[in-house]
Parts: sequence; structure tokens; C-alpha cells
Amino acid sequence: MSTVFPRTDRSLLGTWWWTVDRVLLAGVLVLVFVGVLVVLAASPPVGVLRHKDPHHFIVRHLAFTVPAVLLLFACSLLAPLGVLRTAKALAAVGVPLTALAVLAGPEINGAHRWVRIGGLQLQPSEFVKPALVVLTAWLASSRAWYTAAAWSLALAGVVVGLLLLQPDLGMAAIVLATLGLQLFVAGLPWILVLAFAVLGIVGALSAYELFPHVAARVDQFMAPPAEFTQIEKALRAVASGGLFGRGPGEGIVKFSLPDAHTDFVYAATAEEFGILACLLIAGLFAFLLLRGLWRAHEAVDRFCQLAAVGLICQLALQALVNMAVNLNLVPTKGMTLPFVSYGGSSMLAIGIATGWALALTRARARLERVT
Repeated sequence: MSTVFPRTDRSLLGTWWWTVDRVLLAGVLVLVFVGVLVVLAASPPVGVLRHKDPHHFIVRHLAFTVPAVLLLFACSLLAPLGVLRTAKALAAVGVPLTALAVLAGPEINGAHRWVRIGGLQLQPSEFVKPALVVLTAWLASSRAWYTAAAWSLALAGVVVGLLLLQPDLGMAAIVLATLGLQLFVAGLPWILVLAFAVLGIVGALSAYELFPHVAARVDQFMAPPAEFTQIEKALRAVASGGLFGRGPGEGIVKFSLPDAHTDFVYAATAEEFGILACLLIAGLFAFLLLRGLWRAHEAVDRFCQLAAVGLICQLALQALVNMAVNLNLVPTKGMTLPFVSYGGSSMLAIGIATGWALALTRARARLERVT
């Protein structure tokens, strides 16, 4: 590639190639490749069960993965100001669509999270989530901390309120955790950090009291029932895989685990490819987190720093929650493993968010100032 784009090349692609973090990009592409392999191995049983076609989900996974990678590439070409503008546009469209999903969206598994646009069913809140990170970074980098905190909390309050109405408490928790992290990095006073932490604890206790399905999941986690639950099946899959797994396509638990290609893809990976493969996936996410934070630390512009930190940590936090659920370390949540799980809206939104992170950590972007 260096012969295709010499250092003297000042074209859009040439400049991108010599300024983007190619190591970080390679790590993301490896995760995308791993996701294709895992969904190919884990999805045939549920494809047959739901659609009479063993290839249904892998075909759809590829149909979303390709545009997600293209979106990642397109977003990584943006300047920091371009990232901010696209985030504003995405929030301006995504928040009303999220409200529309609550009011008139189809009910799926007891939740109203989706809207139908033409023949495509999308979850708009997935796109609002990274946009909120960028907007929070913009507010925190361009205003006094008290003004930035007030506006950020107000904006997040609208989004979280809509998520609670859907309901989607898992995503609401990720949004609030990322917001708290960004405000902490931005220099929020310690007393307000502690207040934010207390507010989070109160919110978690309130969710337990107000939402029956949350209480049921927590109670099931604290005192597992006698019957064979999804998490019990996932743990059996992890235990039966050993170091190297049963082999691609040879898993057994996936035939009785309906979410083996989405929420429990990590357990399906353990059974078919082994614990070493799971450690590789966890290591890749750890690498993306550390590499991304290091690149963000080198940025000159405060906006680039805060936005990149938020986007990278949001990705890592979602991965951590998914893997923890699969290992029965936290109560179950309907959350995908970024780039690995099957998912339409989630895959596209993660592609956009990661593209923004790559754009904000480019060598040239680190020398540009937005604020």
C-alpha cells in the first residue's frame, strides 16, 4: 500500500492512509472477520428454526457487515469538524425516530425499539448512542464545566427517558456510564463525580423496583432457578469447549440456545473454537481500548480527546457487558458483542462510531482544533 500511496500523495485517500492508525484499523478488521466466522458457525440452527433456512442469518450478517465497513471507512475520512456535524445530524434524526419507535413502533419481545423504513427495520437508538458521545465532547470542550454538565445531562436525560420507555435499560446504563466517564475526564469536580455515582446507584435500585423484568433477571442471577435457563446453557457451552473447542459447526448447545448468534455469541465461540479463541477476542477488545486511549491522549484538541475517549470506552464497555453476561458475572442484558454478534442496526452504528474514533485519532486530526 505504501507504493500505491507515497508520502508525497496529498489526495484524500493518500492523506488518510498516512494519517490513520493502521494498527487500530487492523484490529477492528480482525474482529469483523472473527464475527463472520462465529456467526457462520453459530447461526444455522436458529436460522432453520425461525426461517427454515440455515444460511438466513449469515447472509443477513454479511449484508450488514459490508455497509458497516464502508461506513467505517467513510467516517474515518472525516475531519474533526465533519465528525461533529455528522453527529449533530444523526442526533437530529435519531432522537425523533427513537420517540417514534416508542409511540408507534412494532412490539418485539415486549419492547418498542424499532421503526420500519421501507423494507428495513432499524433501531434508531443505536445511532443516537455514539452521536450523544460526540455532542457531549463538544459541549465539554467548548463551555465551562457547569454549563457543559448541565447541557450534557439534559440531552442525556431526553435520550435515557426514551430508552426507559422502550424499555431498554441496558443501553440506558451504557449511555449514562459513558457520559459519567466523559465528564470525569473533562474535569468534573470530585463532589459531582460522587453525586453522579450515587445517582447511578439510586437509578439501579429504582429500576429494580419499577421494572418487573429487571427484578426477575436480578433475582435469577442472585438465586438461579432449578430449571435449565439460557445462562446455564451458555455456561455449559463455555465449559464443554475446552482450550481448542469442539470444532467449527460442531457445537451442541447452540441448538437449544436461541440467541447463540447474538447475545450469547461469546458462549457459542467458547464451545466451537475454545477458550483460547475467547481470550483472543477479549484481548482484541483490550488492545482496541488501550491503543485508542493512547492515540486520544496524543490529541491536541480537547474535543478530539473527549470524543475519542467516549467512543472507544463505549465500545469496550458494551463488549465487557456482553462477555460478562455470557460468563454469568452480571445479570443478563440484551446487548450484542461489537463486530462479532449478528445485528443490523448495531453493526451499522458501531461501524459509524468506530469510523469516528479513527477519524479523531488520525495524526492530522490530532493537530486540528475544533474549539
